Amino acid sequence: MALTVNDVDRFEASRPRLEAIAYRLLGSASEAEDAVQETFLRWQSADVGRIEVPEAWLTKVLTNLCLNQLTSARARRETYVGQWLPEPLLAGDPMLGPADTAEQRESVSYAVLVLLERLSPNERAVYVLREAFEYRHAEIAEILDITEAASQQIFHRAKKHVAEGRARTEVDEATARRIVDEFLAAATSGRTEPLVRLLTQDSIAIGDGGGKVPARARAFEGALAVAKFMRGLFKPSEAKRALTGGSPQIYGSFANGDPAILAVLDGRVIGVMCLEVTPEGIAGFRNQVNPDKLERATRVWAAEDRGEPLLLSAF
Repeated sequence: MALTVNDVDRFEASRPRLEAIAYRLLGSASEAEDAVQETFLRWQSADVGRIEVPEAWLTKVLTNLCLNQLTSARARRETYVGQWLPEPLLAGDPMLGPADTAEQRESVSYAVLVLLERLSPNERAVYVLREAFEYRHAEIAEILDITEAASQQIFHRAKKHVAEGRARTEVDEATARRIVDEFLAAATSGRTEPLVRLLTQDSIAIGDGGGKVPARARAFEGALAVAKFMRGLFKPSEAKRALTGGSPQIYGSFANGDPAILAVLDGRVIGVMCLEVTPEGIAGFRNQVNPDKLERATRVWAAEDRGEPLLLSAF
């Protein structure tokens, strides 16, 4: 049955919410777009006139598509080259979804998206639908074909697993800019001690190159190891310039609600480093340099004026 203009409009009105759900479930903007497009195809072939609550129907279809995708994604990530990190979303990207509550903002943070990888597909779905989109357990039960009691149990279990990770501290734009400025000053000082003072003792640094850009297969752990790595990362070198094809400019920004450092070369975002900030200091650096996961960041970056770079030359 062909869709009417009104039917298409109803779907398009739901698209931003569907993309935000899919991104949190999959950790990939490109896969989220594909899942939403497949949901549209299902909508297109359905008897839309018989669907009483389109939002619920679309959410159910999308969520189950994502659950199937998560199962196959786990198998793919077992053979992924190096560390796997989510695809970062820059400030202003509509796929970030609702950000009215602390829970909604936290659910899309880079650190939490990494923690969600530890959950089962059902745990991840219940957590995202409840915590980020405030679905009632009765609604989640209908979406996942489980009982309401099971939804509640799964949610409490998932929330406990996520809570076992680090406590996240929200920072405003001015504070984030100060943190980034302090970090860059320390990282480019050529000394380790200023960096160590900014980090927690158990800080980590993880990079995702996807086998396309060099990135250490294992995380750097501990303040001293991370500080030495960061000092070397920002040390000028002909080898680095040859690898990237030039010397990128460095900007301060937000990605997934966290303070972030962006490396931009000839209008392309070639690196996004998300900083995990805690009351004790910077607890984590998650650096996405896989070019396949930076295409959307480049598009979003190009659409807005981001001001002057913090560093004219990274290395």
